[in-house]
Amino acid sequence: MTPANPMSLSKKLSVAFKAAIQLAFHGLPSYLWYQTKLRSGLLRWLTPIRADWADGPAYSLQAVLPIPTKDSILEVLGDDLNLLITEADEILGGEVRLFGGLPQALVLEPEQAGRHWSAYEHALPDGGDIKCTWEVGRFGWATVLARAYHVTGYDKYAAAFWRYTERFLEANPPNQGPHWASAQEVALRLISISFCVSVFAPAKSTTSRRLAMLSQSLAHHAARIPPSLSYARAQNNNHLLSEAMGLYTAGVLMPDHPRSQRWRKVGLRVFMQGLQRQIDADGAYIQHSANYQRLMLQLALWARVVTPRYEKGWPGSQWYKVAKAAGWLHRIMEPTNGRLPNLGPNDGAYILPLTTRPHADFRPVIEAVSRAFLGYDMIGSGPWDELSLWLFAPPIGENKTPPFFEDPLRLEGPQSWGYLRAAHFPARPGHADQLHFDLWWRGQNIARDAGTYRYNAPQPWDNSLMVTAVHNTVTVNGLDQMYRAGRFLWLDWAQAFVTEVDETSAVAKHHGYRSQGVIHERCVESLATGWLVTDQVRPEYDSAQVTARLHWLLPDWPWALGGGRLQLTSPEGDIIALDIQAAGAQFTLVRAGERLAGDLDFPPILGWYSPTYDYREPALSFMAEVSGPAPLEFSSRWELPA
Repeated sequence: MTPANPMSLSKKLSVAFKAAIQLAFHGLPSYLWYQTKLRSGLLRWLTPIRADWADGPAYSLQAVLPIPTKDSILEVLGDDLNLLITEADEILGGEVRLFGGLPQALVLEPEQAGRHWSAYEHALPDGGDIKCTWEVGRFGWATVLARAYHVTGYDKYAAAFWRYTERFLEANPPNQGPHWASAQEVALRLISISFCVSVFAPAKSTTSRRLAMLSQSLAHHAARIPPSLSYARAQNNNHLLSEAMGLYTAGVLMPDHPRSQRWRKVGLRVFMQGLQRQIDADGAYIQHSANYQRLMLQLALWARVVTPRYEKGWPGSQWYKVAKAAGWLHRIMEPTNGRLPNLGPNDGAYILPLTTRPHADFRPVIEAVSRAFLGYDMIGSGPWDELSLWLFAPPIGENKTPPFFEDPLRLEGPQSWGYLRAAHFPARPGHADQLHFDLWWRGQNIARDAGTYRYNAPQPWDNSLMVTAVHNTVTVNGLDQMYRAGRFLWLDWAQAFVTEVDETSAVAKHHGYRSQGVIHERCVESLATGWLVTDQVRPEYDSAQVTARLHWLLPDWPWALGGGRLQLTSPEGDIIALDIQAAGAQFTLVRAGERLAGDLDFPPILGWYSPTYDYREPALSFMAEVSGPAPLEFSSRWELPA
């Protein structure tokens, strides 16, 4: 097992001081104000439980976006039309695909409901993972029904939307139960429903009675957002953007509501401020997560469509930052399938899933942002274009390479490429993953990031895949690169520095183990036959006695192990070899938390891969460990078929 981080009193004081500084710069006053309101019960007064959704006047609902023609959608879908109809029919039958997974029951009435939302702030009363409940409440499944209705004209899809929506609202009265616990969830549901209202407007099942009922509920949705907006400001992440744009959307959707103008004004101002603060100059997102960066881009696309009716236009700096963020993702995208390294926290979020492309395919969003914010195609036309049409970013036909201030560390090799993680954190890290290396060969992720699996679960799965030990990097003395102070919080951030880089090689280091007297430096080189990764654990001052462990997470393929040489057989029969050289090293191979070879101790979270939230599958964890006075060195040679 990985030991807990031992800390001296002086080290604890140093970390506490740094933590106070970090919190002060990330909205501590707003956070404390929110917690005070929550604990005192003030939020219950501000957001009282209503008897039902019909408490209050009805308001007219207007379309919030233009609707593309049926023929344009059918042309883009082609044979993928069958995929859309299949998923829509699954929903008719009471099943839904959460987080891009397999069909499961569509549960609209949570079992553990009945209390004010503040009782469900972080988890269900039984300690269960509330995210699985929330995902249904985001109404992504409803947009599938809307798309199927638009291309077929079959009222059965509209009827199902209204039937399910009535069931949901009946079971989840305003401010009651887990579906109201997070203002972000309320905002995302409001956005999805506003999309559906626009698409289902001409349907026979869309009656004036149902529209009046829905407007009453959506007014409560909008009113739920402002009381906790200060908490979202303190978080300064995708929660803030979601809530701000949900509030703005409510103002557009219900123009005759007395607070409509206020909602638009506050929502747009907060949203624009959030974009300005959350996207770095190079296009990287504040949460250091590929999936959350995509969520931010989806919100930006939605905002671009719904804002022109009332606003003069976006500030140029925000427009350009959004474009840069899409370019950053495009740079580390596998071009054959649109997949990215499983970087940082991955909660499976995919709002407005207006595409038949797989959940892990980033091309729909990257291409739509490129067209909408840059005015040209990064990728080119394909079956991923449906989202572009829905969000008013049609194909342009002019392919260009996006501009960059600073590239992420993508290195090119023969039929392969790699991404070296070397971040200088301006904001809270999500994972302790400095110098992690992702390797891709012929479109397949060979050396991979474990992902997230779950945020809230019994040990050992309480967001445990955020730690250093599961990443493709080196741990020293069994410690993380940073000090873990909570389920989502790292302190004493490890910062990385790139010292050399070109198209095929890079050298970087980080200082996360200075408390142990050493610095970790990694050199990655592309070779004619594969890759060479050299890790050095060097003394910072005097020589230090340390134990260093190198870890690689690999696909669950047939294997053969001899000493430090591991051979994998791909599904196509190709042989891939990873040869680790280190003086006096011990080697261990683990699959799905179980030992396959070797004698090293290891935590049960090793040997697992989570491609999306709430799902994990077996993988191979290959480890090499050496002990002695620094410097210590590992040499990992990857041999890839030509």
